[in-house]
Amino acid sequence: MTGASKPLSVRGIAKTNQSRTGEPVEALLPIDLEIAAGEFLVIVGPSGCGKSTLLNVLAGFGEPSRGEARVGDMKIAGPDIDRGMVFQSYALFPWLSVIGNVEFGLERKGVPRRERREIALEHLRLVGLQDFADRGINELSGGMKQRVAIARAFAPEPSIIFMDEPFGALDALTRRFLQRQLLRIWQQYRKTVVFVTHSVPEAITLADRIVVMTARPGRIRRTTAVDLPHPRESTSERFREYERDLYAELDEELAKSFAVEARDLID
Repeated sequence: MTGASKPLSVRGIAKTNQSRTGEPVEALLPIDLEIAAGEFLVIVGPSGCGKSTLLNVLAGFGEPSRGEARVGDMKIAGPDIDRGMVFQSYALFPWLSVIGNVEFGLERKGVPRRERREIALEHLRLVGLQDFADRGINELSGGMKQRVAIARAFAPEPSIIFMDEPFGALDALTRRFLQRQLLRIWQQYRKTVVFVTHSVPEAITLADRIVVMTARPGRIRRTTAVDLPHPRESTSERFREYERDLYAELDEELAKSFAVEARDLID
């Protein structure tokens, strides 16, 4: 059971929301982006710039106001088992066991019981949780829950996986450990991954390419290819160069964001 990675094409996607008073608020300006099959793409930007909004549209959880996105030749028109999602809040099913959560997508795909258990156990082994297969979700730590979420996302062999700040709520040591585990699984399966984070070091650690978004309304400021071999050492001079460049751009966008907020308060 192997699902081939697919490219993702974003064509002129824009999103306009309504304020509490009913006024239109531009969340995203038109975005064009081509993501290669098997690429690990990371999106960074100031808070409120529309990173999660874009990810939700691409995952099929929201509709764009304009434009479209395609996975391969298929237009994204809603959620699909062929696209996995990992949230910061885990979004696991507390009434299911650890292995029941990992089997969930496999059951939806119609995989026979014995086969889906074997696949689920294989993915739990990948994240080091095979001995917790029959435990309840509420018995796990935050880091363990996120490892279950990663196993659940990869198990049904989707063509693309979206990850919305999956390590944002974890302590630094757990975050570093899970980054390494995620990279190991990605290198094994080479799924297309679109990963949102606020952390510049995390982006450089993981990404083939980094998309920098502007302050709201969000658009792409630039994309940066990260030409460093894995594993990446954060103390290396080249790593630090990427950090300096990205922080400089994000500082500019953050200053714009604060200026807009101040102007809105005065108005």
